[in-house]
Amino acid sequence: MTNFFTHKFREKSPIEIFVMIVFGAIFISGLVILFGYVVMWLWNWLMPDIFGLPLLSYWQAVGLFILLKLLLGGCSMGSGNKKSSKDSNKKCKDNSKTDFSKWKYYNKFWEEEGDKYFQQYVERQSNPSQKEIPNSESE
Repeated sequence: MTNFFTHKFREKSPIEIFVMIVFGAIFISGLVILFGYVVMWLWNWLMPDIFGLPLLSYWQAVGLFILLKLLLGGCSMGSGNKKSSKDSNKKCKDNSKTDFSKWKYYNKFWEEEGDKYFQQYVERQSNPSQKEIPNSESE
């Protein structure tokens, strides 16, 4: 990440960097104020009528927003632990339910063998007491 910032700010003067930081702080402050008012408006519009809860002030709404972000895990700052996400992606790909690379063979399988196996399945479902006999026919 430091290489990214070094690369992006290499050609910028210190005044440009200072102005970008100030505007970034103003933008983030504006978002905090906006989210506080949105939470307050939604709460005061819905919760008293639906659940009989009291009205919220602006600062209570900001506190509630921060509390919910903390409790629901919305404050992840991109922890540098990318290994765990790679491992979870690998596990997900190894799971046959999410491995779509084999679907390219599906249409050919269905054309060649699917109807026969589907009929066998329907017969098994309609006669649950009949045990399945393995198909030993060679084609």
